[in-house]
Amino acid sequence: MTIEELFVELVGTDPVVQGLAGGLVIAFFNFVGASVVLIWRNPTEKRLDAALGFAAGVMLSASFTSLLLPGIEFASEPGYRALQLGGVALAGVVPVLVGFFLGVAVLDRGERWIQYIGPVISSRLVPDSETQTDGGGDSHGHAHFAGSTTTESGSVNARVMSVLLFTVAITLHNMPEGLAVGVGFGSGDVSGGIALMLAIGIQNIPEGLAVSVAAINAGLGRRWYAAVAGIRAGLVEIPLALFGAWAVTVAAPLLPYAMGFAAGGMLYVIGDEIIPATHSRGYERVATLGLMIGAALMLTLDVVLA
Repeated sequence: MTIEELFVELVGTDPVVQGLAGGLVIAFFNFVGASVVLIWRNPTEKRLDAALGFAAGVMLSASFTSLLLPGIEFASEPGYRALQLGGVALAGVVPVLVGFFLGVAVLDRGERWIQYIGPVISSRLVPDSETQTDGGGDSHGHAHFAGSTTTESGSVNARVMSVLLFTVAITLHNMPEGLAVGVGFGSGDVSGGIALMLAIGIQNIPEGLAVSVAAINAGLGRRWYAAVAGIRAGLVEIPLALFGAWAVTVAAPLLPYAMGFAAGGMLYVIGDEIIPATHSRGYERVATLGLMIGAALMLTLDVVLA
C-alpha cells in the first residue's frame, strides 16, 4: 500500500477533510520541534543555524515544485480563462504572479505591523509597578523570567518584546505554510499535497525549536513556557490549511492565486528572515549546507510521491 492510498484510507477523499488532516499533521510537527527544548536543553547556535537552513531549503524547493509550477500548469489548462497580451497567452503565469506578489506584500506589511504593536503589548504584559523575580509566576499570576530580578521594567519589557515579536513573526510565517498545505490538497492532487505536508511538517521541527530557544534566551522562566510559545506559533496552520482547501474547492479559479500567494509568502520568509538570521553568527557554511539538504529532500519527496 502506498502512502497516498494509506492517507486516503485513513482520511477519505474529501479535499477539505484532507486539508484539515494536513494542517493537523504540520502543527503536530511544530509541537514536536517546540517540545525538543524540554530534552535538548542547550542547542548550539551552529546546530540551530543548520536546522533553520534546512527549513529554508525545504520551503525554497516546495515553493517551486509544489506551488508555483503546479499553479501555472493549472491556470494554463484550456478550461481556465486565457489572458492575451500581444497575442501571447499569459493565463498560466499572471494569476500565479498576482498571488505571489500579494503574498509578499501581506508578509511585508505584517512584519511592519508587528514592529508597531509589539511595544504596546509588551508594556501591558510587564507593568511598570511590578517587580520581576525568577520562578515562572507570582501569586498574582504575573509572568517571571529566569535569571532576572529587577525593578527596572524597561529591560524586562525589552526581553518580553523580543520573544513576543519572534513568536508572532514565526506565527505570521506559518500562515503561508498552512495555506500551502490546504491549497495542495484542495487542488485534488493528493500525492502533491502529501509531499507538501511532509516537507513543511519536517521543516516545522527546527522552526518550533527556534521559537522555544528564542523564548528561553529572552529569559522566560520555565522551559515548559518556552515550549508552549513554540507550539502556539504553529496552531495557526490548522485553520489556514482548512480554509485553503475549502476556498479552492468552492472556487477552483482561486487555486493559482492561492498557490502563488503561499509561495510568495514562503519565499519572503526565506529571504527576509531565515537566511539573514542564519548568516549573522559566523555559521554561514553549515547553514548553507543545511539549505542544500532541505532542498534536496523536498525534491526527493516530490518525485517519490508523484
